[in-house]
Amino acid sequence: MSSYSNIKLKILYLMKILLEKTDEKHPMTVNEIIEELGNYDISAERKSIYSDIEILTSFGLDIICEKGRSNKYFVGSRDFELPELKLLVDAVQSSKFITHKKSEELIKKIEKLTSIHEAKELHRHVVVADRVKTMNESIYYNVDEIHKAIQQNKQIRFKYFDYNLDKQIEYRRDGEWYYASPYALTWSDDNYYMIAYYERYNGFSNFRVDRMAAIQMVKKDRIMYKDTEDFNVADYSKKFFRMFSGETETVKLQFDNSLINVVIDRFGKDIVINRQDDDHFIITVDVVATNTFLGWLFMFGEKVKILSPEHLINDMKTIAKRVADLYE
Repeated sequence: MSSYSNIKLKILYLMKILLEKTDEKHPMTVNEIIEELGNYDISAERKSIYSDIEILTSFGLDIICEKGRSNKYFVGSRDFELPELKLLVDAVQSSKFITHKKSEELIKKIEKLTSIHEAKELHRHVVVADRVKTMNESIYYNVDEIHKAIQQNKQIRFKYFDYNLDKQIEYRRDGEWYYASPYALTWSDDNYYMIAYYERYNGFSNFRVDRMAAIQMVKKDRIMYKDTEDFNVADYSKKFFRMFSGETETVKLQFDNSLINVVIDRFGKDIVINRQDDDHFIITVDVVATNTFLGWLFMFGEKVKILSPEHLINDMKTIAKRVADLYE
């Protein structure tokens, strides 16, 4: 590298050194900075370092000077503070839809947003190995392709699959293409879902993004279903309980008071709570009352009771009897 190139690059490497090597607990003296620049084959004088630091400060880098016999410098505030980065790491490591491999890659990138010293705290903070993760490495590209289709108002086609007992992919409908008009992506119960108008069913359907393969945008414009201008993803997701399609119906439920937090977590703080007696409360909600919904109620045992509609009460009785019969 020529000496001219070194001079031009010096301030960039100085910024790199300060960002990577310094923080409040690890300031650097000018001599230490000059030594670090030497590792990049760049020589510098003390006066030029002072001048470059002033330029970087004017540029917007928050460089703090600790006055003393030998002044020390470090980067103060950053785009992300350490507690914020820990939150990001937590989100990545706990997200089921992100694979182990991608989790490790993303966390390494997050670590670069702070000094190498604080990055060690993030590294100790990471526990990825025991998390249940998706096996579909292409989910990130799936999400991107769906977003593109929504932005460009185009339909997509894809193949949909399940895993068999050997954990091998088996395509539904013998690998037939699914055609859909994507409306939105939503994250529910640790999974990404695509909400789309599905012409085959003449209505909205929901598809697990990690179970979609070979997504391709097609030339046809999206089919815009009636009332789509007022389409609200949040409201839709609440009604379509755990992302299973079907007809929405009004259900009246009685809960034990001990389940109030569970109810608020599931249905939100806007739910109307009616006290029945000292031990129970009642709510009325609009849900898609599939077996998944009944299964969720079933896990609370005698602490929840369906009050209406009658057919749902009978469905729950049938499920309870079948479970009881298993232990006869």
